[in-house]
Amino acid sequence: MTVYGYARVSTNGQDLSSQEAELLAAGCSKVFKEKVSGAKTDRAELAKVIRTLQPGDVLVVTRLDRLARSTRDLLNVLATIAEREAGFRSLKDTWADTTTPHVRLMLTVLGGLAEFERELIRAPYRRRQEAREGQWREIRTTECADSAATAGSSPTACQWQSAS
Repeated sequence: MTVYGYARVSTNGQDLSSQEAELLAAGCSKVFKEKVSGAKTDRAELAKVIRTLQPGDVLVVTRLDRLARSTRDLLNVLATIAEREAGFRSLKDTWADTTTPHVRLMLTVLGGLAEFERELIRAPYRRRQEAREGQWREIRTTECADSAATAGSSPTACQWQSAS
């Protein structure tokens, strides 16, 4: 098992040395460092450390905000780490330690909440879309019924013809 560190600051004017010192003191054998905004999803050093992870390895950060800027981003990164059968730990956010079953349960719940939130955001759009489609079907069905009555055929046949 190897313990890797990941240190990140947002701008070139900021210093990585305190994060690096904390990570080395926590037992990290190597620290991957970068100066890039956390809002960017294409962080080269983060991608490199994740590719380096082997089953049983652990990725450590000083604080969660060094790894991710949103719950969704955090859950995505943690899922990628888990796919590599590695663990994750935050030094300052001690609850964020995926090497324990309690935190894995909590992250599963957080993942469910994030998914629920996405569904709540999508629901109004989906309802509007369904309403528009329903109006079109209602108009089309009425037109078919009217034409079926005059032509002597069934409205169902008209609907099938309009779909093809």
